[in-house]
Amino acid sequence: MTEAAPRGRGPAVDAVFQPVQPPTTFEETVERLGTAIRLGLLPPGMRLPPERELSEKLSISRSTLRQALTTLVQSGHLVSLRGRSGGTFVAEDPPLSRGKGDPPLGDHARAVLDYRVVVETGATVLAAERAEDTDLDRLHRLTEDMTLTQGASFEVYRRADVLFHIGLAEACHSHRLVVAMTEIQGQMSDLIHRVSHPDQVLSHSNAQHRRLVALLRRRDTSRAVRLMRQHCEGTEHILAALMPEPPERSA
Repeated sequence: MTEAAPRGRGPAVDAVFQPVQPPTTFEETVERLGTAIRLGLLPPGMRLPPERELSEKLSISRSTLRQALTTLVQSGHLVSLRGRSGGTFVAEDPPLSRGKGDPPLGDHARAVLDYRVVVETGATVLAAERAEDTDLDRLHRLTEDMTLTQGASFEVYRRADVLFHIGLAEACHSHRLVVAMTEIQGQMSDLIHRVSHPDQVLSHSNAQHRRLVALLRRRDTSRAVRLMRQHCEGTEHILAALMPEPPERSA
């Protein structure tokens, strides 16, 4: 294992350690470091700066940094070693790079993610206006299901996750919107299954689900929409960080 970045590392590596911008600090940190590792800007065996120094460089809390580092350890990008010579190191064989000239997500993935933003935020607006107590109680139960399934099979968690988002559309009492949400969740599953599913990512995502339900109960449309946009953006960061290659373009 090597020490922290060598001298004369250049502006590209310097940019990796620039402050991360809120509100998606966790997901953006995962994307920032994961992408740098895949592109070889942070080479195999390199030791990352100590937690305190790295959190200061990125302008994020140490707890958020630990969540991001744990996610990247679980995804195979980093390894954590204990002892006097321990620390957090870039894995010797991290997930393959897409190549420095390639976009982080393919055209098909970008189209799916854009469509998701429209459907999810639109559903959030109508749910804040129309959701009945029984709708919101069902959404709350699904967040409980996801809490119980963390650490279990991802397929079990994902089923509850899909039902939550479809339940959001059902809370709008619009059949056409339910159809659109079902379609986008199917397309999202195709993308999500291309990456690993660290527990830190799942727990962070479900915490947003629970906050969303609370905001819908208060009929706080603006904050609910803002949170849903952050939720979608967080998924985009995670996909960009952990997807080893762009999805194939549709014919």
